[in-house]
Amino acid sequence: MARLGSSDLDVFPLCLGGNVFGWTADEADSFAVLDGYLGAGGNFIDTADTYSSFAPGNRGGESEAIIGRWQAARGVRERIVIATKVGSWEEHPGLSPTTIRAAIEDSLGRLQTDYVDLYYAHRDDPQTPLEQSLGAFDELVREGKVRAVGLSNFSAARLDEALAVCEREGLAAPVALQPLYNLVERDGFEGALAEVAARAELACLPYSGLARGFLTGKYRPGVSVDSPRAARAASYLEDPRADGLLAALAGIATAHSTTMAAVAIAWLRAQPTVVAPIASARNAAQLAEILPAAWLELDIEELTRLTDCWS
Repeated sequence: MARLGSSDLDVFPLCLGGNVFGWTADEADSFAVLDGYLGAGGNFIDTADTYSSFAPGNRGGESEAIIGRWQAARGVRERIVIATKVGSWEEHPGLSPTTIRAAIEDSLGRLQTDYVDLYYAHRDDPQTPLEQSLGAFDELVREGKVRAVGLSNFSAARLDEALAVCEREGLAAPVALQPLYNLVERDGFEGALAEVAARAELACLPYSGLARGFLTGKYRPGVSVDSPRAARAASYLEDPRADGLLAALAGIATAHSTTMAAVAIAWLRAQPTVVAPIASARNAAQLAEILPAAWLELDIEELTRLTDCWS
């Protein structure tokens, strides 16, 4: 287990993404994935109020509701760490105190719990002063409805500003940062944002750790993949570095008798400040591909080889 920043939350080093629950994974498959993850020692589940509003016929909240029904049916609330988010759903847009207050109550209802372990601002809201947003999060922490606060999709400058506001006003400071970060999407995190996270000792929990599935190796020229993310994932193949990276992932996976997905996530785990990359699975077979990443340790030569493939 690993500690989330300055909080008292200990988490499995692979966070299970709940974005597919109620979208590409129906309730039965979602329960199977959650059961398998818990059975393997996993305890850290990431979702958001807006998941899975992007699926036809959905309105949002479906992922939280499935997780809520699962944890209630299994009686495992005290064994798991649940992270959810506010700020991106059209039902509760932005980060005004009124929105945050209404959103947490709705999320708690769907999750069938009295508290959320980690509550994120899903994205920055320049229209609302940080003092107001962070003050609202602080109130939820003081009330026991939220154990710790996180920020997602914040720039380095705004993260720095948010940390300064918390220190100046005596507010509950963020303990975690959730950025887009993986082997092929590195510019947004590496550099200024990573430096702020390291200075503040934030736990980095990257999303899209498999680059929409590209890093699993299933996307190849001329291969058709049945996935709503296929077009965006396959677009990485247009980069001249793609073949070399996929070959490196495959070679290292073979050497460790594991999957390319596990190697890609293990590379993330080895990066500074990263505590638990987020990856999703829509069925038990996909879960089996990513679980080995929680234990896989790559050596310096392997890490450097992967890093250099996409530099």
